[in-house]
Amino acid sequence: MKLYLVQHGLAVVKNEHEQRPLSNQGREDITRVGGFLSLFERPKPIRIVHSDKLRSLQSAEMFAEAWGCSVVEKSSELSSDANPTIWASRLIEIHEDMMLVGHLPHLPRLASLLLCGQAEREVVRFCNAGVVCLQRTENEWSICWQVNPTLFYPKD
Repeated sequence: MKLYLVQHGLAVVKNEHEQRPLSNQGREDITRVGGFLSLFERPKPIRIVHSDKLRSLQSAEMFAEAWGCSVVEKSSELSSDANPTIWASRLIEIHEDMMLVGHLPHLPRLASLLLCGQAEREVVRFCNAGVVCLQRTENEWSICWQVNPTLFYPKD
């Protein structure tokens, strides 16, 4: 099973829009990362689950469109302060590839919990619109790869 963990794309600031939808940069980053992965990895998650924030929904829908995934659903257990053990427990019963789109600090805590059993350790660093691919073989998780939108921009 492959698990794609995504921090939502860059959002507009709160004083610009209360619900903080994706910014133009956030949309561009997701388009680039989703398109790049379509060419090489060809992710095929059975479903994409996102938090209840607008920016996560928009990010999930964009990845779903890029990868031809028809199931996009919401989970309140992907909020920034959600307990990572909830998804760690759910994933035990899931055998199909899936994507979770959420927030900091929940995503790095979930990744650390899956990879080393300690949510407090920072094992993976996330960035907006970046995708971290974990793979479960039997009962062990490992990192397959990570793609961040910074790959597509020249260094300053």
